[in-house]
Amino acid sequence: MANAFRKWRYGNWFIPVVSGLLILVSFGVEKLFGGSWNVTVGPQWWIDAGEHAHGSGHVFTLANAFMLAAAIVAGYGIVVKAVRALLVKFISIDLLVSIAAIGATLIGNFWEAAAVTFLFAIGHALEAGTMNKTRAALAELVAVAPDVAVVMRDGEQVEIAAHQVRMGEIVLVKNGAKVPVDGQVVSGTGAIDEASITGESIPVDKTKSDHVFAGTISRGGFLQVMATGIGADTTLARIIHRVEEAQDAKAKTQAFIDRFSKWYTPAVMVLALAAGLISGDVVLGILIKGGEYLETSAKISAVAVDKTGTLTEGRPVLTDIVALGPEADRREVLRWAAAAEAGSEHPLARPILDTAREEGVAPEDIPESVTPVVGKGILAEAHGKRVLIGSVPLLEQYGIVNDAGAAVAAKKLAAAGKTPMIVAVDESVLGVIGVADTIREDAPEMIRRLHASGVQKVVMLTGDTRLVAEAIGEAVGIDEIHTSLLPEDKLDAVARLQREGHTVAMVGDGVNDAPALATADIGVAMGAAGSAVALETADIALMGDNLLKLPEAISLAKRTVNVMRQNIWIALITVVVLLVGVFAGGVTMAIGMLVHEGSVLIVILNAMRLLRNTQGATALSRSERARAAHETGRPVEPATAQSS
Repeated sequence: MANAFRKWRYGNWFIPVVSGLLILVSFGVEKLFGGSWNVTVGPQWWIDAGEHAHGSGHVFTLANAFMLAAAIVAGYGIVVKAVRALLVKFISIDLLVSIAAIGATLIGNFWEAAAVTFLFAIGHALEAGTMNKTRAALAELVAVAPDVAVVMRDGEQVEIAAHQVRMGEIVLVKNGAKVPVDGQVVSGTGAIDEASITGESIPVDKTKSDHVFAGTISRGGFLQVMATGIGADTTLARIIHRVEEAQDAKAKTQAFIDRFSKWYTPAVMVLALAAGLISGDVVLGILIKGGEYLETSAKISAVAVDKTGTLTEGRPVLTDIVALGPEADRREVLRWAAAAEAGSEHPLARPILDTAREEGVAPEDIPESVTPVVGKGILAEAHGKRVLIGSVPLLEQYGIVNDAGAAVAAKKLAAAGKTPMIVAVDESVLGVIGVADTIREDAPEMIRRLHASGVQKVVMLTGDTRLVAEAIGEAVGIDEIHTSLLPEDKLDAVARLQREGHTVAMVGDGVNDAPALATADIGVAMGAAGSAVALETADIALMGDNLLKLPEAISLAKRTVNVMRQNIWIALITVVVLLVGVFAGGVTMAIGMLVHEGSVLIVILNAMRLLRNTQGATALSRSERARAAHETGRPVEPATAQSS
């Protein structure tokens, strides 16, 4: 009980509550005792001023005593802040309120002094409460930071502080423990709760070669992890750093308000002093790096997206093997394709090697050399032979004229939404293999929501062929498709959209699409957890792999900027109305402060609308999806297609 009282005593609402109670007591005393226990006090000029203003001099009653106490309770902290601001040569709003309250007290208007300070205290409490909520995300991130680590040193398990782990050291992660570093699993299996980093609610199974992040929690199993990121170089530390930067960064509108108040507050004080001398009468779980990017995001009218890993799952599988040569069969085509791809890091190499392993024709060694041919395929030297895997232009580049019908077969595979790759050994074409990727289930819904949030055009930028890209684009509802693009071509495509007058967001992986990300008005990194490049280069980092976070981020930016504009207009209109009222007469200090603080409360409450949970608004029922599919003529279920 004592702890609860102590917490409330030093909380945001203690001063407004005590001041409000004293005001109520003052009204109660006035109601019960009326003019009893009255005494006229003060110097003659004060009494005369009271007689001029009220007709009866300054009568200090018991009710006034409680009202003065209310003003002191609510105003003491305000005066202290005003003085501290003056000491650093800054004129704050606290100074205006302090002068108003002290002036009201000097002329004997204790009610206005209490009203001014009480209303200001309420506004401060609401503002502080709202700001505490916005800082809660950062506090939660800091709370999940690991404190200790168990490492293997000299063959023994040693418990040390997390920041003392060395790069490359083996860290042991046991059931229930926090992962202390970013790293790669070298041994063991386990389930890791990554909700603090990616937002994924279900623990993710981890085995050898998988990556883990600092701050995540083991929910079962035992892992040996080689540290690849420690201390400030972990994903969690970078997220905390970016959140801090975003909280400190000021939007253009916020900077405008700061500049406005810097001149407005002193100007009001000078005008008030001049008026007094002349008249003689003294009576605001997705990572946006700052306000500038938030405002720009609200203007996005075109979104450019990469295909592989964004619109598709990014996990291609081998679907077709077409043998063409007179001496070639299915296994022979697969064997040579796998022999060449064994030395390739291209995403399409993995399904070829996996299928070769399943069918018993996997290569036993790596090729002598592998040379990527940008935009066309690869050239490999394997078992003393030249192996080409890629497109028809690749064959033409190396002088293979007779393609044995490979171009026709490749075209059929591409029309079915698969990526065709022609396999040739020396001067002979052996066949064509087809690889397909699955369209992500939420990709069509993402496009629909982007359009609903005000995005006029969604453009696909891919290095794949037109037939393959069109199959994907038609299935998900893409407005415009650009194919067979190199990284510099994607940059040109983004620049062309900007020349058309669009504010462009580019969605990519933060590495291969770096030129386009840098050129776009807003660069968006999908699934940025663990990617230092994505966190550093992107303006918006979507830490999880949920496509629907993209339209949600744009919609949130638009809502935020709209609220900011509304609040600016509320503040400016209030100032104008009060100034007109002061010069026209009839606006007392209490009324002015009441209207001002009322506008402040409206601004705060308006801004608090942004704290509403919008998750429910982003989840559509199946019937709604079916209705949308019927209206657009597009299928509800995801289609199977390829990757780029």
